[in-house]
Amino acid sequence: MRILLTGGGTGGHVYPALSVAEALPERSEGEQIELLFAGTARGGVQRLAARAGIPFVEVAAAPIRGHSPFGLLRAVWRTAEGLAQSWRMIGRFEPSAVLATGGYATVPVCLAARLRNVPIVLYLPDIYPGWAVRFLALLATRIAITDRPAADHLPRKKSIVTGYPVRREFANTDGILARQKLGLAPDVSVLLVTGATQGAQALNCAVWDALPALLTFCAVLHQTGEAGLAQARMVAAGLSSTQGGRYLPVAYIDDMPAAMAAADLVVMRSGASALAEPAAAGLPAILVPGTFAGAHQRHNALFMQARGAAIVLEEPHLNELAAIVNGLLGDRPRLAKMAAAARGLDRPEAARRIADVLLGVAA
Repeated sequence: MRILLTGGGTGGHVYPALSVAEALPERSEGEQIELLFAGTARGGVQRLAARAGIPFVEVAAAPIRGHSPFGLLRAVWRTAEGLAQSWRMIGRFEPSAVLATGGYATVPVCLAARLRNVPIVLYLPDIYPGWAVRFLALLATRIAITDRPAADHLPRKKSIVTGYPVRREFANTDGILARQKLGLAPDVSVLLVTGATQGAQALNCAVWDALPALLTFCAVLHQTGEAGLAQARMVAAGLSSTQGGRYLPVAYIDDMPAAMAAADLVVMRSGASALAEPAAAGLPAILVPGTFAGAHQRHNALFMQARGAAIVLEEPHLNELAAIVNGLLGDRPRLAKMAAAARGLDRPEAARRIADVLLGVAA
């Protein structure tokens, strides 16, 4: 059986597809599964697929929202080019089903799949669907969603609550061993800061401004993105030897399960992965919604805050970061309560459930 995976240009869209791919062999009752990942090269998608051992094919695509007339014409042209590429690619690969995990990169692939009568399982990782998912919901055979509020915005008869599929390592990684692997002392609080796959300049700047205060009470493991790493190293060079030993900036964290297992608290954007990865790790979060791509990050952040697993910190108030982190790390009962709330949101069976849906439409 051949399964085609397609997802947008961020880890929050790619990792769910890879997690389902990991679950497919054990759910296929011995049938051989051949995989192919189709998407744009943006956001390191090809690198993530290669790490998982899945062949990758690039498809042209571009976001259509918010463009000037010239930009809109160019985006439509790129999508049409991607549709032609996808039509040929699906004709060669002949998949039994497509798993789409959202993002504009999935649009030409799913259009071609629909035209070729290939069933589509659409997975919405966020609480609120963007325009691409709302459009793709019309093409999909079945729709898997992270939690019940998402069903209010999608066709209910097609939708099934599965949870967000995360990599198995989130459940299997030991915190003490993770600290040893990352070179973090066992007796110091650890703050993880991540601006997602490509980093986030607003978060980076807030962390650099707050570092003198932060490093007095915790170590900081900071995923800066490639664009922020040089500045982070300059900031680190200006720290005292004691403080410098507590600041670990990296462009990209390949082993996020280990980073979250090692941390006491995470500061992160509230993209789709914020709904599941901290939950799988039992990690309290400070969520900073991005002000882009509609309002889906705010919906995600408010969902987690309402369930006691996170605190929402809006971007204009990032100057309060050090005080909030210090308050949480100094209040262990509150931190433990947030961690328990996060664990209560974990759905470890999500990847297997989506794999079952996918195999069901492919049969």
